[in-house]
Parts: sequence; structure tokens; C-alpha cells
Amino acid sequence: MATMNVSLPDPLKQFVDEEVREGGYASTSDYMRDLIRQRQRAKAEELLRRLIAEGMASGPAEPVTAETWDEMRRELRERLAREAG
Repeated sequence: MATMNVSLPDPLKQFVDEEVREGGYASTSDYMRDLIRQRQRAKAEELLRRLIAEGMASGPAEPVTAETWDEMRRELRERLAREAG
């Protein structure tokens, strides 16, 4: 596990200490890891929302048939052959 040192002004340090005590964290490091994980989840949720919105804005859905899958497989094989050659 890597180590990171962070300098905080006294008011922020006091805030973090309070959060550790009140939040039941084992340590300041535990609190910081939780904050980072929360941010990672928030960013993933933002991306998912954006992708859903793009999908909704792309127009009506079209049915996926066996022919659709066959076409996708054919296109993939062609692309792989071009990249290999």
C-alpha cells in the first residue's frame, strides 16, 4: 500500500478529526479512503447517467435479431482480420 502525506490548515484538520470520531472511522486514513471511494462511486454514477441520457437521445430502440448478431460478428471478424494483417 502506498503512503501519501497531506498538509491541512488547522480548521480542516479539526474537521477531519471530528469526522473520524463521529463517523466511527478507525483512523484518518480510513476516513480518507472512504471519501475517495465515495468520489469514485459518484463519478461512475455520473458516467452511467450520461450514457443513459445519450442512449435515450439516440432515438427509438430497434429490435436485435439473429441477423443483427450475425452482422456484428461479421464486422468484428473483418476488423480483426484488418488489424492482424
